[in-house]
Amino acid sequence: MTQEAKNYIRDAQSEPERPRLPADIARTDSTFEEIPIIDLKDATSTDPQARRVLADKIRDACINVGFLYVKNHGISDEVIEGAVKAADTFFKLPFETKMALDIHKTSNFKGYTALFGANVDPENRGDMYEGFDIGWEEIEAILKAPREGDGAMSGANVWPADLPGFREAVLTYYHAGVCFGKLLFPLFAMALDVPEHFFDDKTTKPAAIMRLLHYPPQTGVVDDRVMGIGAHTEYCFTILWQDEVQALQVLNANGKWINAVPIPGTLVINLGDQFARWTNDVFKSTKHRASNRFGVERYSIPLFFGSDYDVQLHPIPSCVSEDNPPKYEVVTAGDYVRSRLEKTYAHSK
Repeated sequence: MTQEAKNYIRDAQSEPERPRLPADIARTDSTFEEIPIIDLKDATSTDPQARRVLADKIRDACINVGFLYVKNHGISDEVIEGAVKAADTFFKLPFETKMALDIHKTSNFKGYTALFGANVDPENRGDMYEGFDIGWEEIEAILKAPREGDGAMSGANVWPADLPGFREAVLTYYHAGVCFGKLLFPLFAMALDVPEHFFDDKTTKPAAIMRLLHYPPQTGVVDDRVMGIGAHTEYCFTILWQDEVQALQVLNANGKWINAVPIPGTLVINLGDQFARWTNDVFKSTKHRASNRFGVERYSIPLFFGSDYDVQLHPIPSCVSEDNPPKYEVVTAGDYVRSRLEKTYAHSK
């Protein structure tokens, strides 16, 4: 155990008025039947008690479910609609035009993924979606140069030619999502009983990979091993916009798939494996899948969010103790993300 962790435990023991991590992480074994809805209206409140109440709700959801809906997230309907319209326009392009941006041609996993071009579940025959992935880029950038410090994930985005407004609409939503993601970190810190600014120096250039996803109708697909996207956990925590078509399902400890029903005005947040590693499994990374069986198109926009790529994922001090020692080898966030992406796309290279 690190000296930092020992100091934390010592300090925590001097504050008996409130249960502390990890001693109070008794869980419900994730036999949840629904996903909590959390109102973020107090996320930036000047009242510390209001923020504390909110953080405790997030804490409960992250420990026992690994998923939550959030409302009053601050991303406008106009920005969301612009990105969705851009996605619809892009995915209606001719296949050859989209394949010119094939993600397998890039070294940093940016670009277009065709149907069955990825597979996150070895039991699945392939993921029945098409996607378009981007990473950090300033909207006003003239030279689309890589962002310094991205290390293993460094590299520029690729964009379709002759598609006016596409890049601007997508990046506008992307940057709104990045701002929202950074807003969550102080709440995560409070939920983990570390100072609110604990993550500030670890998220100066946060990992942020956004994916536009189009799920065609799975009509006529009789093989249950063909999913929109197979059962998996994420590598970073995810900020997800989903349309009104029910497809997302979350697995509880009883092996029951719980529908993440689309709720207007909300985003879905789910914790990923990076956070599970970082929190020594105090925060849960929950398996989920998507299956579009309703005979209509479905769109979603996940933004995979994490620390700066050069951050070493040492366990957070409040999440280790003599009885709960570190479980994972320390890795760099960028190397970890890259290794996960390589496994996702390796089969189709």
